[in-house]
Amino acid sequence: MPKQQEIKKVLVIGSGAIVIGQAAEFDYSGTQACTALREEGIEVILINNNPATIMTDETTADRVYFEPLTVESVKDILEKEKPDGLLATVGGQTGLNLAMALTDQGILAHYGVKLLGTDIHSIKQAEDRDAFRSLMNKLNEPVPDSEIIYNEKEALTFAESCGYPLIVRPAYTLGGFGGGIASDEETYLTLVKQGLSASPIHQCLVEKSIAGYKEIEYEVMRDAAGTCITICNMENLDPVGVHTGDSIVTAPSQTLHDKEYHMLRTSSIKIIEALGIVGGCNIQFALHPSSGKYFLIEVNPRVSRSSALASKATGYPIARLAAKLAVGYHLHELKNPVTGTTFASFEPALDYVTVKIPRWPFDQFNNVNRKLGTQMKATGEVMAIERSIEAAFQKAIRSLDQKIDGMFLPALSGFETKALETLVKEPDDRRLFAIFELLKRGISTSTLHSWTKISPYYLSVLSRLVKAQNSYEDLTWLEVTKDKMLEAKKLGFTDQQLASFWNVPTSFIKQQRMKWDVTPSYRMVDTCAAEFEAKTNYFYSTWSGSSDERSSNKPKVAVIGSGPIRIGQGIEFDYCCVHSVLALQKMGYEAVLINNNPETVSTDYEVADALYFEPLCAEDIMNVLEFEGITAVIVQFGGQTSINVAKELEDAGYHILGSSSEVLDEMEDRDRFYSFLKNAGLPVIPGFTANQPAEVWQAADDLSYPILLRPSYVIGGSGMIKLNSDEELESYLATAQIEYPVLVDKFLQGKEAEVDVLSDGKSAWVAAVYEHIEGTGVHSGDSIAVTPPLSLSASMLDQVCDTAVHIAKKLDFKGLFNIQFVCQDSGLYVIEINPRASRTVPISSKSTNVPLVQHATALMLGKELNDLGISQTFNGQRGFTVKAPVFSHIKLPGLSPELTPVMTSTGEVMASDRDPEIAMKKALSGASQQLADLWSGGSIYITDKTENMLIKSWEEKGFEVFTPEKADFSQWMDRDDKKAVISLEADPSVIRIASIHRLHVWTRKETAEAFFNTLPKKGVFV
Repeated sequence: MPKQQEIKKVLVIGSGAIVIGQAAEFDYSGTQACTALREEGIEVILINNNPATIMTDETTADRVYFEPLTVESVKDILEKEKPDGLLATVGGQTGLNLAMALTDQGILAHYGVKLLGTDIHSIKQAEDRDAFRSLMNKLNEPVPDSEIIYNEKEALTFAESCGYPLIVRPAYTLGGFGGGIASDEETYLTLVKQGLSASPIHQCLVEKSIAGYKEIEYEVMRDAAGTCITICNMENLDPVGVHTGDSIVTAPSQTLHDKEYHMLRTSSIKIIEALGIVGGCNIQFALHPSSGKYFLIEVNPRVSRSSALASKATGYPIARLAAKLAVGYHLHELKNPVTGTTFASFEPALDYVTVKIPRWPFDQFNNVNRKLGTQMKATGEVMAIERSIEAAFQKAIRSLDQKIDGMFLPALSGFETKALETLVKEPDDRRLFAIFELLKRGISTSTLHSWTKISPYYLSVLSRLVKAQNSYEDLTWLEVTKDKMLEAKKLGFTDQQLASFWNVPTSFIKQQRMKWDVTPSYRMVDTCAAEFEAKTNYFYSTWSGSSDERSSNKPKVAVIGSGPIRIGQGIEFDYCCVHSVLALQKMGYEAVLINNNPETVSTDYEVADALYFEPLCAEDIMNVLEFEGITAVIVQFGGQTSINVAKELEDAGYHILGSSSEVLDEMEDRDRFYSFLKNAGLPVIPGFTANQPAEVWQAADDLSYPILLRPSYVIGGSGMIKLNSDEELESYLATAQIEYPVLVDKFLQGKEAEVDVLSDGKSAWVAAVYEHIEGTGVHSGDSIAVTPPLSLSASMLDQVCDTAVHIAKKLDFKGLFNIQFVCQDSGLYVIEINPRASRTVPISSKSTNVPLVQHATALMLGKELNDLGISQTFNGQRGFTVKAPVFSHIKLPGLSPELTPVMTSTGEVMASDRDPEIAMKKALSGASQQLADLWSGGSIYITDKTENMLIKSWEEKGFEVFTPEKADFSQWMDRDDKKAVISLEADPSVIRIASIHRLHVWTRKETAEAFFNTLPKKGVFV
């Protein structure tokens, strides 16, 4: 048993904002860890500046510090709180790097704080490439031929002895950041330079490429007594060469022989034992497809993206139990909370298969390099569970929430076969669909194996699906039998797909299925393959066998989740779904949650009364609702994903709580939206709906430039663009893939503001008003925002609040919605009304200490604002809260850092203070290490020739300022003191190079000024 009296207070380090390579999996693991510690009576102090997460709720920790994740911030908290222990292994790479810095600087020793779980020596052995390689050699564990290098000369020496291709792996980075595969010297030197810059210790491992080997992962747990278990193993469909975060993954592995499985399991246990890991650990192997020879790729001495996936795939709560191990428990002392009977030392067993497919942002960005390699580019992922791997693949594909026609991408049908061959040999995010297309064209699995090195087994699975679809398309409706229908459903085909094959309405398929009693069953995820009785309510659908029982006597409500994280729709919606579930439970309802994101807190089986891991398509949702006997559904908290299925659910007879599909459509359809504003007596931005290019030209002529093109039913500003001239419009129409109709608006210059509003259908309450630092033309998700506003006049603030209340009274809506405005001297315009929770809701809730989502859920179920103790129109706030966006530009080569109407940020941070400048400084330093570094001075480059006052201002603050007249940009890039670029004209040749080299880039004057105003006077940098 642990010596609990020694550990009474623990500081937990979170992972900060969502970035590519470090996403919601740490929200989940961090929340689990905090819960586990508090169960032991331990006081939990948390530092994490991400407002969108459940982890930073005061219900999760005893005290939450929204401070920058820096050594200085942690030191201040240690001084104030005096904790006994520090838990850093649930904070991703951010947490580990901070723990190492705190140890190396003697700060933990000075304050007598114990690093819990895996000790610093073990962390360094796993993270430092040289130390890791030395340990593996000592253990006789094979690693590829490699060399540790600190400069380009050492890198070239290794290349001469080893030959190409070579892999570059920087030390202490996340998501393969800074690395890659090089087939020639030029590419190699570029990667080496990039990798050395990316590594905090300027160290890279360069190794002989083993691309083409199978990539296998083991998720392993160990306690301080040396007991080790494997939670599960996972097999990447994509061979070595594609980052595991960008690879399709199956759990358990599908192609390993028993001998190979136990060989790698034995190796995993030997490695975790030698490292002395306490808690969870992820180990990645490269396995030769025929010889059985293997190599170690890397070890993550912490919970990771893979451990979140393994937890949801098995039902075994890795992070929760790892936190218990960190404070001294042993595996044999802990019960598995899923079964309630078996112990945590019992290895999970699966009687189903899971498939994970990454979710990439390339549908949002047309000009980004979408090639996949050793540097991760996915923003999120989906997981599907089924008893057949074919059905699991189909489930996962439709969980991606993209416009995909079953297994086939319409865009690929026009590709030449040679182009598709190149696409599967040099993969990007479309590789899976290119394989389907090639199989459809008759390319054999053996040929595809020679091109891709993907295991013949996986190719045969994909081939079976294509052959099945071909056979179904050959049938007429009259030839369809019950057996054929059941066969198709077992392979994962939807009613909609079958209806298109057999040329009948979708309703015919469902009616016939019901007559034949071909319906899904729902099976429990229990970690023990039904060997022991389990008590969890964690389910997946299958078309094989009977359903596991689930009984309930309470009224039920279903909450529809938001699916995979993508730019524009992040974990803020998961936060909302969890709080809605909590509110339902408090009100005596049983909350049933449907979602498919393995990274999130909402898909923790303990959150809802029943969790269904399913695609968020109308058919899959309705199957769950029928099984559960539910008629009431909440879609307000699942972002655009849940809003998009509202009409189909309502047409099928389900009650959408809080609103109707009619109201949702009125707000989402731009034509109807502007009609609503006119009928409400509100001014409307001049605009026209265009159904073809000629109408776009006519609208542009009538409105005059600048104009804004915007589609309906989008999130994150997808497809929006500001155009300033005939030349820009002509170029855009010639190159862009436009889905008509589009709205052509007059672009209005002004200050943007937004509000979150609670409404009971009769009255309304404005929870928070945000002022965007950047003016119009920047997506709200990419803007720095301050609440309460800094520069809006009292009369404009009153007008914003009055307009919000007026809109609420005109809407047939109950719950929580968001309004965005343009504020001009001449008046106030409504840009859009989001009839759902928005990304600002967690910030509004945390800055006001009001549980907005729980209130909104109560309003949907019939409560009124007065019942909730809310009467005033606008909620006052003490102090100022600043939200600052966080970007992952460097992970997506080709993505410009220019701020536009299309959202590009992957997350945000929050900071509060009574002094708005202090809040701003905290937010900006917490959002970007590059910005934090700028407070120490340096040189900046300004590309704009007319900005003489701007140049003078920065020089007065002690910066050396360079311009094209003073130095060529390439010359300035050779300087050691280079820090940032200001390019208000967004010079693409400059800002992309600067971004790739991790320099901060400003393309808006207001953004640069916001930072500038936090700078000290000349000569007193801190």
